[in-house]
Amino acid sequence: MDMLVPVLFALGAALSNALATVLQRKAALTVPRSETLRAGLILDLLRRPVWLVGIVAVVTAGVCQAVALATGPITIVQPLFVLELPLALVIATAVLRGGLSRTGWAAVGTVVVGLAVVLFAASPGGNRTQVPMTHWIPALIVCTAAIAALVLAALRRPEGRGRAACFGLAAAIGYATTAALMKASMHTLDEGGAAAFFTAWQTYGFALFGVGALFFLENAMQSGPLVASQPALTLGDAGVSLALGITVFAEYVRTGWWLVPQILGAALIAAGVLALSRLPMARALTTEDPAPAGTETAR
Repeated sequence: MDMLVPVLFALGAALSNALATVLQRKAALTVPRSETLRAGLILDLLRRPVWLVGIVAVVTAGVCQAVALATGPITIVQPLFVLELPLALVIATAVLRGGLSRTGWAAVGTVVVGLAVVLFAASPGGNRTQVPMTHWIPALIVCTAAIAALVLAALRRPEGRGRAACFGLAAAIGYATTAALMKASMHTLDEGGAAAFFTAWQTYGFALFGVGALFFLENAMQSGPLVASQPALTLGDAGVSLALGITVFAEYVRTGWWLVPQILGAALIAAGVLALSRLPMARALTTEDPAPAGTETAR
């Protein structure tokens, strides 16, 4: 029962993020397109109720993630976000009037099964509320250095899969670090109230890393195909979150022979996400051009 609340809120966050992606994409398809930046874009979107509902979904996702991180281990909460892409595609089949092929549904099932295997085999536990600076400093240095190295590597590459993968992994590290800092700040809010929350360095830390992660994600989407950036983002976020949970929050997972099913589950997740990111419907959610009609009908 102790894990029920964080699991439910993490699933709620993943579902809300998926819904927001689809609704904002639907709204974007209804406004005039422009080859350059257009100041009136936001005004056009504000007139679309579907876009406003998407913004509400974004806010809901943030609240759900905060509650999940405040009540459960980061090693459980963040891996559940691998469901965001499958959920977005399932929702898109109804909202955007598309359809998933048998291959698409098989890929969704593969991700779900892989995640279940990983969480069962790892059986994460622990939920430290106080983290000493001796744990934060090396973790933040390593994460920041890794992000900087990946961004430099991306900038040295031409547009394509390599550049997109580097930016995607940089975004993943940023999102995982954001989640770790958000978890700490939520515990501060719970114990010290709003005044302590707004004076805690972790609060401004997760805001900074969150904005940076979003920026790198946008660059990943523009640099190359989704098939390159999405696996790096999905698996990177889960993997770095697992590492931060263990090293910063002293959480734990099962080791020994349990590592075998964990690796198997991670491989299933990777295969499923890779297959999903190849679907025309997935590309339609992250690019300006909608998927060709009938590209994802049931076979």
